[in-house]
Amino acid sequence: MSGKDKGSRGAGRGSRQGSAPNGKRGNATNETSAGGVVFRVESGKPVFLLIQDAYGNWGFPKGHVERGEQAESAALREVMEETGLRALNALGSIDTIDWWFRLRGKLIHKNCEYFLMQAGPGEPSPQQSEGITACRWTPTDEAMALIRYENARAVLRRAVEMLSAGARPAARSSG
Repeated sequence: MSGKDKGSRGAGRGSRQGSAPNGKRGNATNETSAGGVVFRVESGKPVFLLIQDAYGNWGFPKGHVERGEQAESAALREVMEETGLRALNALGSIDTIDWWFRLRGKLIHKNCEYFLMQAGPGEPSPQQSEGITACRWTPTDEAMALIRYENARAVLRRAVEMLSAGARPAARSSG
């Protein structure tokens, strides 16, 4: 995660998805992030990679899209930075979600596009310098129970639908 994304780990923290607190849309700073819903197959079933932030919330790796960077490239970079995984195949865009939060008194409106990614060999390692305290592979039902924010659970449901529909790795990969 790039340092500029600190303090915004939780999707939906402090407000409902898609609506500004107290209707104050004009005063918000807009931020764009990208992230990955990373899976691998164990015993014929997908397990998903969750990360835990410094507040104890479980979710997906994500971070800012840098100037001139495409969202998919940013998502791959952020997953690599936050988890240490290098062998990743992007399968496509899952969804874009948004949420509102306050950081140092400033209202922020964040949009984050998530990409479905298949992990190759390797074990994740949390990027502790960015406040990530743990990484874990989790079956779908357990991931649904651990993820605090409904909009992030909706992204996971859509990822499962994509896998059920036969999503396959894209020609491009990182690593």
